[in-house]
This record gives sequence, structure tokens and C-alpha cells, in this order.
Amino acid sequence: MSEIARDAGDDRGRRRPQRGGVSPAGRSTAASLVQDELRRAILAMQLEPGAPLVEKDLTARFGISRTPVREALIRLKEEGLVEVFPQAGTFVARIPTGAIPEAVFIRQALECATVELLAGIATRATASGLEAIIARHREALDAGDQEGFHLADEEFHEALAFAAGYPGIWKIAQAAKGQIDRCRRMTLPVPGRMEMVIREHLSIVDALRRQDAPAAGAAMRQHLGTLLPDLLRLQAEHPDYFV
Repeated sequence: MSEIARDAGDDRGRRRPQRGGVSPAGRSTAASLVQDELRRAILAMQLEPGAPLVEKDLTARFGISRTPVREALIRLKEEGLVEVFPQAGTFVARIPTGAIPEAVFIRQALECATVELLAGIATRATASGLEAIIARHREALDAGDQEGFHLADEEFHEALAFAAGYPGIWKIAQAAKGQIDRCRRMTLPVPGRMEMVIREHLSIVDALRRQDAPAAGAAMRQHLGTLLPDLLRLQAEHPDYFV
């Protein structure tokens, strides 16, 4: 046996977990799954700001040990989605009001630049693909499906980044907009809100179809800026959700 093969065999032996144990890789995977599921529930407002996150309950819910659950909660704390109070417990983080304007600014900077770039290279197929996504907005609206509408909204913005040739922009935007998403979820039930989103998306597509970069950027800026005027109302209606 070569030294390389023998070393590899030794490494495998060292990495092999004890019978009945969980490998570090397994714990990491389990923690990531818990983190993703809890993040989704928090951003969807299925877990409301201030809701307690009890490790014992989460281990029972996910069918795993406390170690990956604790690791997932630490990661979510680093994302600003979980708060830990000594002697009190772990809770879904309240929405930091002061962080919203900055998050909107970051998203506007990224996505306005994206559509302005896309306007110079957009084709009929680009516009048609975006309009097909907007059609799914309407289907969700007609069905009263707020979750489906939100997913179609996300798909629209992701498609813009891909069409512009910079899919990484959407990943950066997603990292910046977590707190925004919780506020957006609270605005969807407002009468006329989803119809307004559809109109705004159509304005963006119309500018792209005309290859009008300034108009595309302006339409995107207006679209992403509509959340800020709603912030005071959301705080007044849900004071316990904000900090």
C-alpha cells in the first residue's frame, strides 16, 4: 500500500464516529437544515417576532439532538434573526427599525444598477419570461395565495439578476433584505398591495422592453422604496414586533 493510500485509510479511521454517535459533518448538516427551516419560518412571519424558541421543543420537532439545534440558533443569532437573553431564553428577534432604511438603500443600489444594465441587453425573450412570472403573480393573487405571491415576487427579482448576467447580485441582495422581508410579509394582506406590486413589476418590464435604462432604474427605485412609508404604520399596528 502506498503512503498516500495508507494515510487516507488512517484519516478515515480517525474520522469514523463512535457507534451510535453523530459525526461533525452530520451535526453540521443537521444544523444547516434546522437553520434553513427556522429562517424560512421567521422570514415568512410564521414565527413572529418575540416568539420563544425552546431547544427541547425544537429537538422534538426536528427529531435531532440539542447540539445541532443550539448551533442553528447561534447562526441565526449572527444573522440578526434570533435574540438570546441570559436567564430568560431564546426568542425570535424583533425587527430593528433602524436597519430597514439601510437595507432598502443597499437593495436599491444593487437592483437599480441591475435593471439599468439589463436594459441595454434585454431581448423580447427576456421581457416575455418576466411577464410569464408576473402571470404567476396574478394567479396567486386570484387564489388569495400570499405565500405563492411572495415566491413569485422573489422569482421576478432573481430572474432580473440572471438575465443581466450577474446572478451573484441576487445572493447579495438576499443577505441584505432579511429584515425587509418580514415587513413585506406584513404588507401583503393590505387591500390593493399585491395589485400595486404587479403594476410596479410591469413598469419595470415595460422600461426593459423599450431598452430605457433610466426609466428601468427609476421604476425599480420606486418599487423598492414603497416599504419605507409603510414602516410607521406597521410599527403602530405591531409595536411588539419592532425594536
